[in-house]
Amino acid sequence: MDPITAELFRNAVAAIGDEMVLTIYRTAYSGVLKNIMDYSAALCDAEGRLVAQGLSLPGHLCSIPVALKAALAHFGDDILPGDVLVLNDPYEGGMHLPDIFVFRPLFAGRTVLAYAATICHHTDVGGRVPGSNASDSTEIFAEGLRIPPLKLYEAGRPNPTLHRIIEKNVRLPGRVFGDLRSQLAACAIAARGMEALVARHGAAGVRALMAETMDHSERLTRHCIGELPDGEATFTDWIDDDQIDAGVPIKLVCTVKKRGTQMLFDWTGSAPQVKGAINNTWSYTAAASFTAAKSVLSVNMPNNDGVFRAIEVVAPPGTIMNALPPAACAARGLTGFRATDCAFGALARLYPDRVFAAGDGGNTGITVGGYDRERKPFIYVDFLSGAWGARPWADGLEGNTTMFANMASFSVEMIEAENPLDVLDYGFVPDTGGAGRFRGGAAMRRTWRMAAEEGILQVRADRQTHRPYGLGGGGPGAAGRNLLDPGTPGEQVLHAKLTMNFRRGEVFRHQLPGGGGYGDPLDRAPEAVAKDLRDGLVSIAGAARDYGVVAAGDPPVVDPGATAALRARLREASAAQTVTQTVTQTGAQNGAQIGAPRGAEAGA
Repeated sequence: MDPITAELFRNAVAAIGDEMVLTIYRTAYSGVLKNIMDYSAALCDAEGRLVAQGLSLPGHLCSIPVALKAALAHFGDDILPGDVLVLNDPYEGGMHLPDIFVFRPLFAGRTVLAYAATICHHTDVGGRVPGSNASDSTEIFAEGLRIPPLKLYEAGRPNPTLHRIIEKNVRLPGRVFGDLRSQLAACAIAARGMEALVARHGAAGVRALMAETMDHSERLTRHCIGELPDGEATFTDWIDDDQIDAGVPIKLVCTVKKRGTQMLFDWTGSAPQVKGAINNTWSYTAAASFTAAKSVLSVNMPNNDGVFRAIEVVAPPGTIMNALPPAACAARGLTGFRATDCAFGALARLYPDRVFAAGDGGNTGITVGGYDRERKPFIYVDFLSGAWGARPWADGLEGNTTMFANMASFSVEMIEAENPLDVLDYGFVPDTGGAGRFRGGAAMRRTWRMAAEEGILQVRADRQTHRPYGLGGGGPGAAGRNLLDPGTPGEQVLHAKLTMNFRRGEVFRHQLPGGGGYGDPLDRAPEAVAKDLRDGLVSIAGAARDYGVVAAGDPPVVDPGATAALRARLREASAAQTVTQTVTQTGAQNGAQIGAPRGAEAGA
């Protein structure tokens, strides 16, 4: 195939995907779409394979083809011009109920040539808690309206039965239908773009070029994987709990195997599916795996089916990484983000120069919903993230969304304009980034005051007992925190995941975890610590405690002599502690070998 034609086509279909994304951004009704941008759009071929995905969420990398193939399996040949397919059922192609997929077949004559695909997180799809995102639901039947593969439009006409069912099962039908129309508008943009491509290349040419686009990504992916050394590594991480079994950690295990031009992510050993609503579907676990894999490759190839061919994902059914019905999964985002951390942990053991320390554990979900005095419903949905772990070559980022989400920050002005909430503060918290030669990103916090009479506050968070890990000798990031009425005599420390009443005048504060550090903190340049002091990211006490840097004054000024002396003392103390630990461990090992009964070591 002519390489120039192929390259022009790849850019053309990518541009269609990006234009679909921008269409949703410009036409959506809800804040979770127009402000936070929790959605994706793509083009797929007639078989349901991903050809091009717009610049949106890596968390949706595998979801669209899985959902589309489920819809195609249901309808078979019963797909006609003017049809629009819809679904959200996690156990029939979906991920969690707020994510509604809309697919429009694009025809060449009477034959399906491609599909325009969109997925949007909707403000509410019913269920027991406003926002349909609660962590403490214990089965999917409590989480909202389940839509199996159905036709939202049939031969160009709306399905009145389905529209009425949606209207009567969601709290804000005007907003939900407005966002569905936004998805339809994006699909119309894709149809127009595909018509132009068919006019230029013909239907057969477009099919061949779509296949070449996927093959091109496969070649690039395999080439980049082939550049990496072969190896195998396993990493274990822990989710704090699932809110139902409070205080019981949940195990995540990722084994990465790299051989030749193929990479495998195996999640065998992860915990069985849990009672709470943080269970993953397979497609979300796969998306976390693909995101981690692509991040260590040398080329950022286009996202499509060709990438997936070179990266195998194994997640045993019945585990938290691939749940079976009727497991609840509304808050599965938490597990997907933590799975990304776990996958990076395994990759760090294979390719330490390419992987950064753990970030804030993914975004925190905050929902406040209720009714005003006229019984009109309101629902505020927000997703907060902001701290990356330190990189082997640079500090972590702060104020930047996790790469698995790629969402925007909900502006304070829009929150207050659209919801009965006052935002009292929004900023960085000093001494929360993990210490290291390169510092982890500082944590963010946001504080809300309830202005309505009453509502329901729902929070999905983690990393409050299992802090973000550092790498290469770097320290962990600070733990997250939830506080009710902070700074008052009635201050309460709340659980990471909660569903509770939220009354007028009450104040809720969420502090995200900080990012992990990279490298020995005593190797951090004093000039870098001085800048952190000036920026308010590190306190004078924290500089001395974590980095051995002595400073005083306002603005703080570093004392070079005192710093050198303190660092020397800290290094001596660290060396002595290391020797003591080595002697203790060696003695314990010898004692086990000499004094224990035969076979005790294996049993231990």
